[in-house]
Amino acid sequence: MYKSFVDQVNMQGHLTIHKIANGEEELVYDEDNVITSGFGFNLSQLYSRAGSIDILDYQIDRFQLGVSGNVSRQVSGNFELGDPLSSVGEYTTNGDSNLHAFQEKIYKNKLSTSPDAIFCKIPYSKVTRIGERSVRYTIFIDEDSCNDLERQQEPDQGTSLNEIALFTRNPTGNEDYEISPMAAYRYFSDIRKTADFGLVFRWTITFG
Repeated sequence: MYKSFVDQVNMQGHLTIHKIANGEEELVYDEDNVITSGFGFNLSQLYSRAGSIDILDYQIDRFQLGVSGNVSRQVSGNFELGDPLSSVGEYTTNGDSNLHAFQEKIYKNKLSTSPDAIFCKIPYSKVTRIGERSVRYTIFIDEDSCNDLERQQEPDQGTSLNEIALFTRNPTGNEDYEISPMAAYRYFSDIRKTADFGLVFRWTITFG
């Protein structure tokens, strides 16, 4: 039976989400996630030496949040969020945010990339080795980030965060601009983000 590259190396992921208010953490989500075929592409570029010569280009160092997560996207063939936040302002809200948002492209396949997309950096200080086979990525969305989101179809009740994805930097080594494949995806229960609380996403990827 055919196994994808991700299945062959037995990669797994797990995501927890905590809400932080008044100095206290509350667990609001705790589930496994999907490792997507984009991570398999990332590893194949590395192992075949067909991609970038810079090892940093293969690292997971960015993420996206979105507002249209659903079960149909919870599959390994997914390469993009249902409705990602579409501007730096949606991430940083009023300018006091701790997030570093920037614009790049998403890898779709060998023939095409997506239009420019907005990502946020994962600081190296928030990437932690857990044991011999696991790496944890900690993403902190502070009180000044991703607040009071709205979409045209629901202007009255506001819009909730309900999907997140991790991306690698630039495994093809493209010199004109970075092309970032999705490495992992998870949709989650709606969270209407406001300035009353922060969120901590702790995402653990395990190899073998």
